[in-house]
Amino acid sequence: MKQFFSPQSLRYQAPVLVCIAAILILLLLPTGFEGALVYQEAERCTARVLEVDNSTIIDTGLVRSGEQRCRLELLDGAFRGQTVTGINMLNGSLEQDKIFAPGDKAQVVVSHDGDTITNVTMTDHYRLGWEALLAAGYVLLLILFAGRTGVRAIASFAMTVLALWKVLVPLYLKGWNPIWVGLGITLFLTVMVISLVYGFDRRCCAAVSGSFLGILVTCVLGILFTDLFQIHGAVMSYSESLLYSGYSHLSLTQIYMASVFIGAAGAMMDLSVDITSGVYEVVCKRPDISPREAIRSGMRIGQAAMGTMTTTLLLAYSGGYLSLLMVFMAQGTPVLHILNYKYVSSEIIHTLVGSFGLVTVAPFTAVMSGLVLTWVRRPQKAETADCAADAAGEGTPLPQGGE
Repeated sequence: MKQFFSPQSLRYQAPVLVCIAAILILLLLPTGFEGALVYQEAERCTARVLEVDNSTIIDTGLVRSGEQRCRLELLDGAFRGQTVTGINMLNGSLEQDKIFAPGDKAQVVVSHDGDTITNVTMTDHYRLGWEALLAAGYVLLLILFAGRTGVRAIASFAMTVLALWKVLVPLYLKGWNPIWVGLGITLFLTVMVISLVYGFDRRCCAAVSGSFLGILVTCVLGILFTDLFQIHGAVMSYSESLLYSGYSHLSLTQIYMASVFIGAAGAMMDLSVDITSGVYEVVCKRPDISPREAIRSGMRIGQAAMGTMTTTLLLAYSGGYLSLLMVFMAQGTPVLHILNYKYVSSEIIHTLVGSFGLVTVAPFTAVMSGLVLTWVRRPQKAETADCAADAAGEGTPLPQGGE
């Protein structure tokens, strides 16, 4: 118990308490859009498909249009147990249309007038059960492999999801400046995620400083090149739907600019933690090392990491556009024309500006960790004790058997 309340242990455990408090606050925080229901006189529930009628479906090559009628058993909600007929509208889009078969579980919208069902619309296949199973498997594997560190990673993941859904998205919908809101949320998440790794200590300060400086560079370059490339924010998928849903006051272009540095922030945190941890190990082995030597060591660590990190964003973004690249190649579109298309140029901004930020994170973090970890000198015995405590698991925990 005495060891738990030691200064170093408190610095390491404090972020967990802050993270739990933040998660609880975010869970209770209203978004302000709870009443903005599209279906006011309807109930959303699940249903089992008993029979299907495809007689009114019109096949034109690969495209299917018309409607599919399904006999359904409602599985939950006020009308649970009732057997009804549901309509699955087909719009001739392979991307959006779905076809049901007997035995499928579907998500449906039941329109009603009091206790009388007036219409049942089938919206999609029900996937939440498999999604929950996949998430549970990931959580279990993470905890088995990483122990306490895995629990912290899960907490940071939950906090990030809640911060984006409960704060970032509602503020964007309310018309707040996307750049400043994005920077504020990103800084908060950077501090919390890195502090869950290190605790509130000098390493956290160094890693957060280097990471956020890189994010600022990405922000500035994203704004600059979005204007130079003449990219409109409507290039983002489904963004135009916002304008036609009563949100014409939103600046889609600024939201796109914010998406550039938000999308790259996670990779920057990863790199800054790698470099800071490397410099910290050097300082632990050489407590008398000068700031210049520590910075030089950080630079060398960053140079090695750059070999893989520069392709991280390229693979992350290009993976979602393989079909588009295949279309270009199948049509024989010249490469120079491909690169000049607006939606391709927008991804180039995401990839190159984000990678530019990654490259700058390395020297920023090397300088900050070299200065922060060596300038504020502690007695050598205290420094050695801190390093020993970290290696033993009181600071950054190491996976141990049985955890």
